[in-house]
Amino acid sequence: MKKKVLTLCLIHQHPNLLLGMKKRGFGVGKWNGFGGKVEPGEEIEDAVYREVWEEAGVKIAGAEKVGHINFKFAGEPEALEVHIFKAGSFSGEPRESDEMKPQWFHIDEIPLDQMWSDDKIWLPLFLAGKKFKGEFFFEGHDKILEHKLELI
Repeated sequence: MKKKVLTLCLIHQHPNLLLGMKKRGFGVGKWNGFGGKVEPGEEIEDAVYREVWEEAGVKIAGAEKVGHINFKFAGEPEALEVHIFKAGSFSGEPRESDEMKPQWFHIDEIPLDQMWSDDKIWLPLFLAGKKFKGEFFFEGHDKILEHKLELI
């Protein structure tokens, strides 16, 4: 099975979380962190900084890798290997891009029903400052058939 390597960065300044509404492409109409594919020859950490800048218009500082999740979708030939990062500080003002519309949410008001269904499972670990790894197997883009998640 082919694998696409991706990054995902959530900007967390307790008690607030910066998410973006995906405006086009994979995940359109869902709130998510900022990220995307790692370009050939690019380091994963460099991709995190580049993607957040492209999608939210801010320069993050000190992104910390907190998770690694592999996603498979029934009937799809490509798996997604997602490296999840947390950033607490940044410079600039979040701004809308062609791909994402950023918005701050209080952690008690995160729109989980408008996010990927796996977020309900791993986001509490992220918010608690835990590190984790796991796998999710989806039917379509909303139904989780199997998953495993463990602390690291």
